[in-house]
Amino acid sequence: MIELRPMTRDDLTAVMRLEVELFSPDTWTRAMYLEELGMTDTRSYTVAVDGDEVVGYAGLIAYPDEAHVATIGVTGTRQGEGIGGRLLDALLVEADRRSPVVLLEVRATDEATQGLYARRGFVPIGVRPGYYPLSGEDALVMRRG
Repeated sequence: MIELRPMTRDDLTAVMRLEVELFSPDTWTRAMYLEELGMTDTRSYTVAVDGDEVVGYAGLIAYPDEAHVATIGVTGTRQGEGIGGRLLDALLVEADRRSPVVLLEVRATDEATQGLYARRGFVPIGVRPGYYPLSGEDALVMRRG
């Protein structure tokens, strides 16, 4: 059974494994996550766990004027089970508490994830060419309507 809970430093080994699995070569570093976890006034990070196993995670950056879905990922073997949707819904609850606008970037080639966002009311508003620095992939910018 999947449970959502706040991400802690103790989750970072598992989160870093998922980063490599899901986002290589454009992964965040452990140091980046440590910094993010320390900024609780503007950050909110959640993990999805099945027993003791971290199977997904998500992060939100939120300011009074706008919020950004910073990251969201679910291990490949558990995709399609609704875990990503639950993580996104948890972020959106937090975003609604903090900000009137929610934005995100998603790989322009990742149609499945774009579909998840569209089902939650996000619409494309632009493209950031070469946004992902190591792969050089473009990002589609989406805003919740």
